[in-house]
Amino acid sequence: MNNKKPGMPSVVVIGSGPAGLMAAEILIRGNVQVHVYDAMPSAGRKFLMAGKGGMNITHAEATESFLARYGARRAQLEPLLDSFGPQALREWIHSLGIATFVGSSGRVFPADMKAAPLLRAWLHRLRMAGVHFHMRHRWQGWDASGALCFATPRGDINLQADAVVLALGGGSWSKLGSDGAWVPLLEQRDIAVAPLRPANCGFDVGWTPYFRERFAGHPLKSVEVTFIDALGASHCKQGDVMVTATGIEGGPIYALSALLRDTIAATGSAVLHLDLAPGKKLARVSNEIAHPRGSRSMSSHLQSRVNIKGVKVGLLREMVAPADFDHPEHLAAAIKSLPLRLIAPRPLDEAISSAGGICFEELDEHLMLRNLPGVFCAGEMLDWEAPTGGYLLTACFAEGRAAGLGALAWLHGPNCFSGATQADSL
Repeated sequence: MNNKKPGMPSVVVIGSGPAGLMAAEILIRGNVQVHVYDAMPSAGRKFLMAGKGGMNITHAEATESFLARYGARRAQLEPLLDSFGPQALREWIHSLGIATFVGSSGRVFPADMKAAPLLRAWLHRLRMAGVHFHMRHRWQGWDASGALCFATPRGDINLQADAVVLALGGGSWSKLGSDGAWVPLLEQRDIAVAPLRPANCGFDVGWTPYFRERFAGHPLKSVEVTFIDALGASHCKQGDVMVTATGIEGGPIYALSALLRDTIAATGSAVLHLDLAPGKKLARVSNEIAHPRGSRSMSSHLQSRVNIKGVKVGLLREMVAPADFDHPEHLAAAIKSLPLRLIAPRPLDEAISSAGGICFEELDEHLMLRNLPGVFCAGEMLDWEAPTGGYLLTACFAEGRAAGLGALAWLHGPNCFSGATQADSL
């Protein structure tokens, strides 16, 4: 099978998430044919799922703080984000007719908080520009001649392309297409791939049956989570934490998940501390608990004096020795710094995103695989990670743009955008 028209290069984009679609948008403005292939029945399925709770598209914090979110891979991602960062991404969204706003936390959302209108407008623009979509086409590598191989509902097909952009996602949420099935396909081509690991994930604790049955699904509202790393540095996050059947998850946990995951891998467990009353000083909590409670139960006393109730009381009962409830200073210390031992991250398929992927050393500055000329890679399949808060999406968009520009430069020469083209505006 051959999609190529005479005289016009053909580029295949495999993966229809944000990175792949952004690559397609750049490519279609560069005098090439663009064909997008995806194993799923429709495009952007994980993007839509991520937006169900409110589409956090990027973040409006200061540049230095923003770039710091990418940790060890900041050096590789900073040039891409300098070219297409949060403000450029917002302007691009506005070009689709979608307004955005900055929330109180600095997170940026579409005006209606939804992903679907944005994706619909984007896909419409891509189709009108000439991008061809081929759904239910699962990539299965290359044949001996270098043709791309796909499994489709109508049978297997092989096709040639002048350049390829791989944007297949990581290893989380396999039911939405990010299943990591591409890893052995690249390893067979001697491409180094760091093992895929869960990121922005929950962790197992090992609750007693009573606590699990009574409190799974209950939120620990307004707590502060603190983790001390191996170097003695303190990492604190505040927000709501969800008790699950196996452990805990939620925004503060996701923000610390890379540190927690790596500590567990190195030492077998990670201990964090929960402040169940972050707005109160230790001395005040101790004094309130020491106040005579008369005939009231301890649960009623804690609720009335310290506003500790429900799942927070249950957690204290789960983690604190019964004798400590008779000592206000001990109980107060537990309320202000309750140690919680995490024993394992949740499985990769449950994670919001994944760490690991194609090592950056395998790529040139245009995100082309050094050992596979003409093959570019973008998105979560590269070896980087970031917390939730718009950082993941922003980097995926920036990488997709860079891969698209790289493919065009490889096809047409480095000066192909010397004029004021539409692709330059992105």
